[in-house]
Amino acid sequence: MKRFLAIVAFIQVILPGMVKADEGMWLPALINKLNINQMSKEGCSLKAEDIYSINHSSLKDAVVALDHGSCTAELISDEGLLLTNHHCGFDEIQEHSSVDHDYLQNGFWAKTKEEELPNVGKTASFLIRFEDVSEKVLSQLNDQMSTDDRNKKVREVSNEIEKEATGDTHYEARVQALYNENRYYLFVYETFRDIRLVGAPPQSMGKFGGDTDNWMWPRHTADFSMFRIYCGKDGKPASYSKDNVPYKPKYYLPISLKGYKMGDFAMILGYPGSTNRYKTSYGIEYTMNITNPIRIKVREEKQRIMQEFMNTSRKARIMYSAKYARSANYYKYSIGQNQGLKRLNVLEKKRQLEDQFTKWVNADEQRKAKYGEALRLIANSYKNIEDEKAFEYMVESMVRGPEIFYFAYRTRPLYDALKSDKNSEHVSLASERVRSGLDEFFKDYDSETDQKIAAALFKIYDENVAPQYHPPFFKTVKLKYGNDFEKYTKELYAKSIFGSQERLVRFFEAPKAKVLEKDPLFQASLEIFRMMGLIGDETGKTTEALERGNRLFVGGLMEMEADKNFYPDANSSMRLTYGTVGDYIPRDAVKYNYFTTLKGYIEKEIPGDDEFDVPAKLKELYYAKDYGRYADADGNLRTCFMTNNDITGGNSGSPVINGKGELIGIAFDGNWEAMSGDIAFENDLQKCINVDIRFVLWTIDKMGGAQNLIDEMTIAN
Repeated sequence: MKRFLAIVAFIQVILPGMVKADEGMWLPALINKLNINQMSKEGCSLKAEDIYSINHSSLKDAVVALDHGSCTAELISDEGLLLTNHHCGFDEIQEHSSVDHDYLQNGFWAKTKEEELPNVGKTASFLIRFEDVSEKVLSQLNDQMSTDDRNKKVREVSNEIEKEATGDTHYEARVQALYNENRYYLFVYETFRDIRLVGAPPQSMGKFGGDTDNWMWPRHTADFSMFRIYCGKDGKPASYSKDNVPYKPKYYLPISLKGYKMGDFAMILGYPGSTNRYKTSYGIEYTMNITNPIRIKVREEKQRIMQEFMNTSRKARIMYSAKYARSANYYKYSIGQNQGLKRLNVLEKKRQLEDQFTKWVNADEQRKAKYGEALRLIANSYKNIEDEKAFEYMVESMVRGPEIFYFAYRTRPLYDALKSDKNSEHVSLASERVRSGLDEFFKDYDSETDQKIAAALFKIYDENVAPQYHPPFFKTVKLKYGNDFEKYTKELYAKSIFGSQERLVRFFEAPKAKVLEKDPLFQASLEIFRMMGLIGDETGKTTEALERGNRLFVGGLMEMEADKNFYPDANSSMRLTYGTVGDYIPRDAVKYNYFTTLKGYIEKEIPGDDEFDVPAKLKELYYAKDYGRYADADGNLRTCFMTNNDITGGNSGSPVINGKGELIGIAFDGNWEAMSGDIAFENDLQKCINVDIRFVLWTIDKMGGAQNLIDEMTIAN
């Protein structure tokens, strides 16, 4: 869908501070041309080749995209040891946890490599090289092409470029459009598939402050976890095997214990996921009035039901911790983003830019012919949004809401095979694809909780979406159940083979099409996704005009401000951002220091509280002032600090690097006062919250007793 973009933000922005941020998520391969002189003035002593090089090892070779860009991680040893955020490893920590081995509550530290835990499906990707292929792609396009024809030609040319780039190697290649399809770039990657969990602090440290502190400063969270990359004995990527060996990297980051001071240079390399800095006022209005309110309304109810279940037992908490965290993060983000957009008057600023653009276009007949329709196309695309609203509700309430309906829909290929294909091999293959995931799905699934979520969210959908967008079973609920979704879903889950793992196991022993035809939950899932497709067809009718309008608008902006160095929106490709360490003033008469200490951690303690409980061992070490070599010059243990780097979601876990190329922290969050940064960057407001690397090392050493991991690292005193 053209506008349903999960604006996954993790942008760190604030109110008037001491130093203006350096706006831009820059392509590392271009910093020699665009940025290195300014970086040097701000305190970077490295050369551009030290940061990005395809001829020798460089900083880029120490930074990986986890799970194809959901997070970032950095290498810190010559044995493939990775650092990332605790919330980036949360799913794996939760997956390995049980009541008997509760790694969420107690933490996990592998004291030997044999104790490290494998994680099916987790990946780590290295950027091998980058190339501007705009000329190769754009030379095959013209303004008379329809959007479909244009996209088809782009894909055709891109496939040729990607095939040529990889040849007979094991590398992967992707041609990606940037600047709203005005430029095209080739990215070549090497992806490793055997990534093992090495260490994580207890949740009371790794998620200290919970939802209350999320997006807030001051922070005291030890938001880190550790993994290791394994490979085949030939050094190449390989699926998990006990015979695999630790990866020997081209480069890994040395660690600084010297810390930082106000105004020190700091840069971040990572894989930011998505920004929309070139979005027009029309798109921002849609985000503020449709996308964010829908997400807030639906997730608030979903999280309330999950929390009720999680409060019933330790097992329940373990089962739903990761699910709750994923939902809650962007629920709160959407609230903050809307507040930030209003407070910073972003709509008016965008309209002023659009007025300037219109005057510039109208001043020249050639520009009018080329760019004159841009804003009109965009504006018309947002006039009738009932179908868009329905799609947003559909995704939040039904696709991302209750889990069982999407799981049931995955059985459709088996149903089709049973109905139309008598080939037993095809039936067996389709059956195995679903059956193989049963244990994993039901391990962290509670049918009664899911049923309650379904009833509540279906009701929200019914009350907020026009009847023409309702799946057919909504009429059954109205006529047979008096519009009582609670009564309907209870019966639905009770009768369906998808209501329990035991029933599904029996079904897969001898699967039959008639069973699925009579299964009310399976049929409801078909209706949900059929309606989603129909709504998508409606939203797609304006896609061509919107895409063309956005492409022309950004292309025109780049021509209008030809002297400006434009950077592309984030798209999960590697970017570099640079700035400085600093504090900020969030509101009148309030000033925040640029770092926190363990003292503040203790001050926040609420014994027994899920968010602010403090481990007994941490308190013992604090009162004994047992900080070792990790204390700062004043004898304090710093926990977190702020910089003004320009980052967003996907940068979670990114290394914060000083001017010498040494690791000083790990980026993990932003501040509440400026959540609008994914759409509108404010130079006076940008902040990024990082965990101090000394707090990380202290936790590994003093709290975890994992000296084996400390010994692997190269630490500069």
